[in-house]
Amino acid sequence: MVEVLKALADRTRLQVVAILMRAQQPICVCDLTAVSELTQPTISHHMGKLKAAGLIESSKMGIWAYYSIRDDLDPQVRTLVAAAVGEPR
Repeated sequence: MVEVLKALADRTRLQVVAILMRAQQPICVCDLTAVSELTQPTISHHMGKLKAAGLIESSKMGIWAYYSIRDDLDPQVRTLVAAAVGEPR
């Protein structure tokens, strides 16, 4: 839980998690750069932190990685994340 809280303590990562929670399908890094002022390497860095915390998973298609919230996220962690981003569980 500490790693999750540390990952969510960053404003950019919290915004990314909010986008992923609302997404109907995995999101490409290129889509995240389009809605922020951050570069692809910066977004990828944040995605690595979220992945290391166990919050997201990725799949690679061509040159792009697509990210989503893990389906097997612990229910307590999912509740915490939903509360942090203001989403219903």
